[in-house]
Amino acid sequence: MTSTIAEVEIAIQGLKFEWPKSGFRLAIDSLDIPRGKKVAVVGPSGSGKTTLLNLMAGIISPETGEIRVAGHAVHELSDAARRRFRVSQIGMVFQQFELVPYLRAEDNILLPYLLNSSLRLDSAVRSRARELMKATGISDRARSFPAGMSQGEQQRLALCRALVTEPTLILADEPTGNLDSANKVRVIDLMMREVDSRRMTLVMVTHDTSMIDRFDTVFDFSQFTSPGVAP
Repeated sequence: MTSTIAEVEIAIQGLKFEWPKSGFRLAIDSLDIPRGKKVAVVGPSGSGKTTLLNLMAGIISPETGEIRVAGHAVHELSDAARRRFRVSQIGMVFQQFELVPYLRAEDNILLPYLLNSSLRLDSAVRSRARELMKATGISDRARSFPAGMSQGEQQRLALCRALVTEPTLILADEPTGNLDSANKVRVIDLMMREVDSRRMTLVMVTHDTSMIDRFDTVFDFSQFTSPGVAP
């Protein structure tokens, strides 16, 4: 995928990364993801798809190479700067949800505003959080703690948190993996509406081939890795 610099949301050049003692190595010579596109990442389990999302988000850093997101050189930022950038610019749906157990559902959605003082928490934001809960079918769980919610409810809660800041980029790791067919359609429909209406970029890891036709681009991640299993 190639685009002009102004149109690129994610640009990776000369990236190399490996997990010690695992035999897993990731190498990407060049990869551009245009702004506003929906990209599905497929490939076998353990091939490093989650590793790629974590590199894009600055959760981990490459050994060599460049990663630019929305024009920011993520690989050059300090740990603290990467955290601020991630909270303010990227909506992440983690495979393990990463919800805060002592916060109620609505406060988990608003967590980015509690972590980053540059984000202003006001009545409009609270209203958006409630609208997202309604759209995902968890309005009645607003005062619940994560431990009292099902896996599917937690997954939808994590998606609401990713969308609430209206980020430029959504990184989603198997966001429908714990959902029944009805809620899977509801969640994907919401995600696609948000991405299209706000011209977000979506990079989503999935094993579900039934939704592949809803993406602009699909690429098999195994082309970037050598034998070994990513943790």
